[in-house]
Amino acid sequence: MAPIDPHSFTDSSHPLTTHISLSLYLDFSSSTIHASALLSLLPTPPPHSTAVISLDTRSLSISSVTDPLTNSPLPFSLSSPSDPIKGQSLTVSLSNNTSNKILIAFTTSPSSSALQWLSPPQTLSKSLPFVYTQCQSIHARSIFPCQDTPAARVCYSARLNVPRQLSAVMAARHVERRPPTAGEAAAACDDALWCAEGRVVEEFVMEQPVPPYLFAFAVGEIGWREVGPRTRVYAEAVPAVLDAAAREFAGTEDMIRVGESLFGVYEWERFDLLVLPPSFPYGGMENPRMVFLTPTVIKGDASGAQVVAHELAHSWTGNLITNKTNDHFWLNEGFTTYAERRIVEAVQGEDIAALNIGIGWRGLVEEMDRFKDNMEFTKLKTNQEGVDPDDVYSQVPYEKGFQFLWRIERQIGRPAFDEFLKKYIATFKFQSIDTDMFLNFLKANVPGIENEIDLQVWTEGTGIPSDAMEPVSNIYSKIVSLSNEFKLGRMPREDEIADWQGQEWELYLENLPKSVEASQLSALDARYRLAESKDYEVKVAFLQLAITARCRDYHSEVEKTLKEVGRMKYLRPLYTALVQGIGKEEEKVFAKRVFSEARDSYHPIAQGVVESILTKHL
Repeated sequence: MAPIDPHSFTDSSHPLTTHISLSLYLDFSSSTIHASALLSLLPTPPPHSTAVISLDTRSLSISSVTDPLTNSPLPFSLSSPSDPIKGQSLTVSLSNNTSNKILIAFTTSPSSSALQWLSPPQTLSKSLPFVYTQCQSIHARSIFPCQDTPAARVCYSARLNVPRQLSAVMAARHVERRPPTAGEAAAACDDALWCAEGRVVEEFVMEQPVPPYLFAFAVGEIGWREVGPRTRVYAEAVPAVLDAAAREFAGTEDMIRVGESLFGVYEWERFDLLVLPPSFPYGGMENPRMVFLTPTVIKGDASGAQVVAHELAHSWTGNLITNKTNDHFWLNEGFTTYAERRIVEAVQGEDIAALNIGIGWRGLVEEMDRFKDNMEFTKLKTNQEGVDPDDVYSQVPYEKGFQFLWRIERQIGRPAFDEFLKKYIATFKFQSIDTDMFLNFLKANVPGIENEIDLQVWTEGTGIPSDAMEPVSNIYSKIVSLSNEFKLGRMPREDEIADWQGQEWELYLENLPKSVEASQLSALDARYRLAESKDYEVKVAFLQLAITARCRDYHSEVEKTLKEVGRMKYLRPLYTALVQGIGKEEEKVFAKRVFSEARDSYHPIAQGVVESILTKHL
């Protein structure tokens, strides 16, 4: 008997859930979901005729737990007080429950950490409400009780009861849209509510076992465009947004085919994309069959397809093979960053892939500075006991994980590494694994690798290993040398940057020293209008430098940016730059005011991250 995940109440002696059937009545007026979850459990081996199961919950109101075969109540309790990271344990006694099924009726809280409810004025159309989920890393438990650990993969079905003028999409196969029928609410609510006038049911099924963090849906006024044989782009039903998204992601099928040639068959049937409102806290979320995306990836030059390449790569590394716990998050993100860059290299060329590696290298170096007082989180294999994964989310598992795999590729050669990758994916598909399982597989399939590469330094050591490598390419070297010249007072000439797009500018700005003079930055912006860039990677990199240089002229642009997007990749550096360091009283007052005014437009996960930054520095 032992916990299997530092972020879950699930115990190794408990039967694991194999299937969840959900009935969800979405009540937009109260920002809550009246719901039921029917959990099917693996049979408990004898002699354990009496068993318990502990489920993860957060901010859920549990009204009943029953045996669905006999309709008899099952004893249950909620742990108190609530754990600040894990939430509450729902412990159910399974005595004589021969059916191995339990039915739980519950209601979500308006403050559910996985759900963002947007009022009509917060949407693009301004006429109807919108709600969407974000369950990674440990937020599925705030939508339904579950063993909220990636070690417990489940299949599921879901009925979403929504107002007729809205439609639902889900990271699952759509079965049908139909009128509600009596008796199917399964304790979620009474039939009078479930079958009320003006409601419809959207039904979905996920027949492949997935970790709970990949559960996802969105409900609103949603339209779509066809962009490929396996791909539709969905977004709020505003033609301009749908058309721009369809143009940006027109090359998606080419990327899927490249992915299949590199990593094996695409197992998820469809690869649809949902562009969410600007408050979505991540660049993308790799929900199977339907990736969720921030609108900031629509840049107008198809470079936003890089994020799509990353989420597509997760279809093999992350969704198909999953890290067993967040301690091994690099197995998801390091592999996916490597796979993404291979897809980008095949579709867009080696120079663009090298730019990506260079931007990632700068990000990794910066994370070393961020975690200099807590080097545990510069390791690949971490110990996150008592730590909120949202607080230590960083580029380390992505970029150090990429560097580790790139190091192995350099050692054994690309053809051999490609064969190894295909075998790895085929061997562990639909499983959750840890770092040791990967290393054992590596050593078994690449004999003697441990004599060539110090695997322990890479996975358990802090910092950046000495055999990690910056990319080598002409375009990368040229940009870095131009950054170095800017330190000496030379601005790049127009002919030198004539063919630059967002990534070139991003890399240039990332390589400028944090101590640039305010006058230098103002002159650079006067010539190239970086603070007004439509590419948020460029704009935020510039504004970060401007804040650090105390260019208060840019505060209005900083405020505008912090109020129009909720992507944490932009919120974290801007708020941190405002409040970190000495003598920042004016900036701290400014940051506090902007957050108080923008807070309600951020997803709960982003609210928590910004609050922790302000708490640390104010």
